[in-house]
Amino acid sequence: MTDTVISSATREVVLGLERPFVMIGERINPTGRKVLAAEMAAGNFSRVEADALAQVAAGAHMLDVNAGIPLADEPAILARTVQLVQSITDVPLSIDSSIVKALEAGLAVYRGKPLVNSVTGEEERLESVLPLVKKYGAAVVAISNDETGISEDPDMRFEVAKKIVQRAADYGIPASDIVVDPLVMPIGAINQAGRQVMLLLKRLKSELKVNTTCGASNVSFGLPAREGISATFLTMAIGAGLTSAIMNPMHLEIVKACMAADVMMGHDPDCARWIRRFREAPPLQASGAASAATPVGTARGRREGGHRRRAQNPS
Repeated sequence: MTDTVISSATREVVLGLERPFVMIGERINPTGRKVLAAEMAAGNFSRVEADALAQVAAGAHMLDVNAGIPLADEPAILARTVQLVQSITDVPLSIDSSIVKALEAGLAVYRGKPLVNSVTGEEERLESVLPLVKKYGAAVVAISNDETGISEDPDMRFEVAKKIVQRAADYGIPASDIVVDPLVMPIGAINQAGRQVMLLLKRLKSELKVNTTCGASNVSFGLPAREGISATFLTMAIGAGLTSAIMNPMHLEIVKACMAADVMMGHDPDCARWIRRFREAPPLQASGAASAATPVGTARGRREGGHRRRAQNPS
């Protein structure tokens, strides 16, 4: 199966259909965050630092870095943000911009092999972004829309993705460096949005054999209890072939869903990562030492042992 390697100067992350799911932190993005946008435009990056460290501590394997601030010098701000984030954490980055000059500025200072976010099937975008991807030896997010817009037909989106993979090959970029975004639309506005994505993911996995990502938060936009929708969506999408997502790792419910999906997919051998993350620490004794397991001979131990035996030998 196809593996996509993304790296910083010292750490490598691999996206793959037989690999653990890759969580890409979404929070270094001023879109919809007025305070963050104002701070970044003014040269204050303290919130960027805090968001970067918090997302990595919460379990993000990569971070998406965006500096899309209206009327600001986006190339300069994005380059500075990339350098700052790389100075405080070693996780690989996704360099995110709709402005080609900003992408190039970020790529020029990046140490390692980044993920470029993104290219579409539009001719102008293909001709401007793919040469950059080749020049800097990066991988790229391929968004499955073109000049005709975003189709609600998953087969049309598949054809756009296929076109991008083929055009990338013309520049010497292998399919392993193309990470397709199937485009997740708000389920509250388009009732079939979830099914559309699942159908497309299955084709991308079986036919193009490429890795995939998406903006996972889009699916729950406008709905209450968003984390429940997003968590369920990601669990189902991972089963259909999604190998990464740009998401908010600060929501434990969503992180648990992704890690549990890895367990169910057989991508967490012996449930080792799940156990490390969620195993409860033993209670401390008055001395401060960890207390031993409850002896079987105690009343509590007999009750617990009985429960275990009944669980193992259901009638």
